[in-house]
Amino acid sequence: MSNEVLGQSGESGSITLARAVREMLRPLVRILLEKQLGFQLLSGLLKGLYVEVAEHDVRIPGRRPTDSRISLLTGIHRREVKRLRSELRDEERIPSVVTLGALLVSRWIGEAEYLDAEGQPRALPRRGSGVSFESLVASVSTDLPPRSVLDEWLRLGIVSEDENGMLRLSVDSFVPEKGYDEKIHFFGRNLRDHISAGTHNILEDGPPFFDRSVYYDELSQASVDELERMAREEGAELIRRVNRRALELQGEDAAAAQEASHRMTLGAYFFTADERTENRDDDSD
Repeated sequence: MSNEVLGQSGESGSITLARAVREMLRPLVRILLEKQLGFQLLSGLLKGLYVEVAEHDVRIPGRRPTDSRISLLTGIHRREVKRLRSELRDEERIPSVVTLGALLVSRWIGEAEYLDAEGQPRALPRRGSGVSFESLVASVSTDLPPRSVLDEWLRLGIVSEDENGMLRLSVDSFVPEKGYDEKIHFFGRNLRDHISAGTHNILEDGPPFFDRSVYYDELSQASVDELERMAREEGAELIRRVNRRALELQGEDAAAAQEASHRMTLGAYFFTADERTENRDDDSD
């Protein structure tokens, strides 16, 4: 395997990395254009992010990063670096429905009392003395009334209500079909962690993170449809199994008063495109 593929230092490695970044950014640029967020916005975000990463993630141990060093690393003028470092950055705002909703869904698909005999999420009554949607919400938070959560979930299509008034989970994980803010939150978080795993595997000497994919071309639409069904079914089952075990381990760690400062992300995805109409980079550069 060549140094270019491994992303080693040197001119050829830099060119290969630049091409990979261009390929990676293409779908991001598309969504920015679709949402009418122009180049000036992205340019400003990147400038601030270059300074932030240089300050916090590319440090010399035991030494405070200076404006001059950050300017050298980033190529941004020192006066601009000083200005950017002095600005107060807004804290990340995550919609409350995202954090609460993701935890509620993970319990509904992961804890035994909310599962039927086949291990699938049970249909829940709105309220009652036993297991109910009301008890599910109360197990996570007592700050929000269950009715408010339910109304929002019905709006987003996360749950549906059958003719008997029972509530059924409509998704295997908290990725609503509607709620723009919620979808954008997961878009950023999931892609960040996937890229972080790949970055670790290129830059670090330790054991690599698991990061694999399957690629085939020259397939018919019927074949792609079959493979997508397979990916959805088996991917959803893997997510459910890992979710259940993660809930168990989280409880065990809390009971054992273990230091619990780590997080994890597992992702499974499927993508297809028609190569006859797909946008391709010009390989002449």
